[in-house]
Amino acid sequence: MCALAARGQRDLQTLVAEHPDLFPNPPVDPAMLGAVAMSTAFIAPWCTAAELRVANRASLWVTAEDWQIERGGSAAAVDAIVTRCLAVADGSPPADGDQLGHLLARIRADLDAVAAFADHRERWREEVRRMLAADAREWHWRSDPGGPPTVEEYLDNADGFGATFVNVSHWIATGDAGTLARLDELTTASRQVQQIVRLVNDLASYDRDRATGDLNVLALGPDQADVRRLIGERLARCQRVLADLARVCPRQAAYLSREIGFTTGFYRMTDFWGDGAGR
Repeated sequence: MCALAARGQRDLQTLVAEHPDLFPNPPVDPAMLGAVAMSTAFIAPWCTAAELRVANRASLWVTAEDWQIERGGSAAAVDAIVTRCLAVADGSPPADGDQLGHLLARIRADLDAVAAFADHRERWREEVRRMLAADAREWHWRSDPGGPPTVEEYLDNADGFGATFVNVSHWIATGDAGTLARLDELTTASRQVQQIVRLVNDLASYDRDRATGDLNVLALGPDQADVRRLIGERLARCQRVLADLARVCPRQAAYLSREIGFTTGFYRMTDFWGDGAGR
């Protein structure tokens, strides 16, 4: 597992060096890249380093996309980011100087080399769209202090966290016929996992989010006990879904279970941005 993470980190370091405008240091330092690579290695330890490449690169792209939209200076700037990225997802070349689009095009090219992508291109494009739309929606929520979302609206918008985009990218890149045949059920389960991960992350990052003005479920009314109860309720439902999935798609059900396990343990101690990250 550690060897998988080390090889993944080297690839991420190369990408960061090729896209310096996307990844300032701090906060994107070797420790953060190591944490990203370790997460994918823990979640899917049965994979080779090559099989984890798309998941690692997609995770890195999520951090850059989130950063770019969070710092969009206007609604027009945010809309422009969304439009450019969707064009790249559709197959257009990135514009000169568009490092975010360039990195997305690298991921798309990795997937183009996989036979299954021809049949699942639209599904992947939809995950890109959902993530971009969710992050843009969150930008508008932050920009309108008089209209914060409800807790349910916030959780329904969890595609902005990017976990399902990463998962679907990984499944298309590595999935066998059984996995690909179950992508509908796996994606539905992934969205449940994504909500749990979003809540766990918010418990860990509240102080920093409050300082930077980022949205956090704890800023929407519930206290920590309420959020832990929400996590418990969603976890119980998700475990039933994963138990059913395990009968027909055991490896990917284990993948999603391990995603919850890694996230829960990791965020008890730190997060990907580190204690001093001034996002």
